[in-house]
Amino acid sequence: MSRPLWDKGGVSDAEMMRYTARDDWQLDQRLLRYDLLATAAHVRGLGRIGVLTADEVDRMTGAIDALSEECARGELVLTIADEDGHSAIEARLTQSLGELGKKIHTGRSRNDQVLVALRLYERDATLGLCAAATEGAHALLDLARAEEFTPLPGYTHLQRAVPSSVGLWAAGLSESVLDARDMLRANLRLIDRNPLGGAAGYGVNIPLDRDGVTRELEFAGVNVNPIAAQASRGTVEVGLLAAAWQLMATIRRFAWDVSLFTTSEFGFVKLPHALTTGSSIMPNKRNPDVVELMRAACGVVQGAMNELMGMLSLPSGYHRDLQLTKAPLMRGLDETLATVRMLPLVVRGLEFDRIRMRAAVSADCYATDRAVELALAGVPFRDAYRQVAAELDTLTPGDPDASLRARTSPGACADLRLDSLQARLDTAG
Repeated sequence: MSRPLWDKGGVSDAEMMRYTARDDWQLDQRLLRYDLLATAAHVRGLGRIGVLTADEVDRMTGAIDALSEECARGELVLTIADEDGHSAIEARLTQSLGELGKKIHTGRSRNDQVLVALRLYERDATLGLCAAATEGAHALLDLARAEEFTPLPGYTHLQRAVPSSVGLWAAGLSESVLDARDMLRANLRLIDRNPLGGAAGYGVNIPLDRDGVTRELEFAGVNVNPIAAQASRGTVEVGLLAAAWQLMATIRRFAWDVSLFTTSEFGFVKLPHALTTGSSIMPNKRNPDVVELMRAACGVVQGAMNELMGMLSLPSGYHRDLQLTKAPLMRGLDETLATVRMLPLVVRGLEFDRIRMRAAVSADCYATDRAVELALAGVPFRDAYRQVAAELDTLTPGDPDASLRARTSPGACADLRLDSLQARLDTAG
């Protein structure tokens, strides 16, 4: 059993301890490898300023490396008795190194220790989300190329509006995914700053080598002011989940579209059997459960973000409230990554009924085309608009292919600018 790092003697109420520890030890299991990585960098930093001898650094880093290997093998498992990962690391180093292990906390606090572990975890999570978003955008862009001129009714207010195409639909979703990826990358600039060295939020009376530790941990820079570093906890996480929410909102829109298009009433799209489930009572049913859950998952991320925002009405300095930011953060990121990974699988499984989609482009869909044609012939557009409105009952079905190829405004059906999307897709960093 680890002795809490804050223990100074006396007996704490057991029920209070359970209440304050909560599930922190389970959540810290996911942060443990990052905590160990930062602990080793901290030790080497202490060695560079003479707080630890070269021999002490070697012995400490050797013991930390051994714990890291245990962690990688799944053998370093936290229990409720550890309270958190920080206490567990110090306890195990003290067990293996004796008095030397007790020096590990020199110049740091649990406050900056958890902050740096979170930033390292968030950096990896963000890069993972960006990679998954790239794969999803790629699948949508491939679909846009393959079905560039496949007619599909365009809708506003869920009413048929104008001729559109599968290419325009898929390219629009791809661009929205790339927009969300840009938001994730922008938030990475806030994540990629090292808070270690701020201690409890006020610095320490030791000339810590914060720049050296920052380089070792491959952060882009230092979170300089320790009060600002503490205040960033929670707010950075809200920003990250906001970017994740934007990605999930696009996927929710995609899932809604597919849910509608797979209904018997629309009949535009089928999902392969491998991506559907059945009814427990109705033999005729194949259900698009996967897209329904993708649609719902956005709410999980939004709930996590709102949960975090509700905790952040705090004055300067560290407050234990911030412990409760870990669970919604991890829950939101896990849901996002799992959902985004489904996107290319579903996109590549879509089967389009081209005959039905073409037939659904009814005569009234060509009204706007007709009004524009009259305007180009010299009729003022508002007059053309009213003329066509008065003639709706006499409109005849047009040619959807011709309509799509006449839509030449940049980004529209005849000029999707897929190469520009490909260029954004290929942009790294």
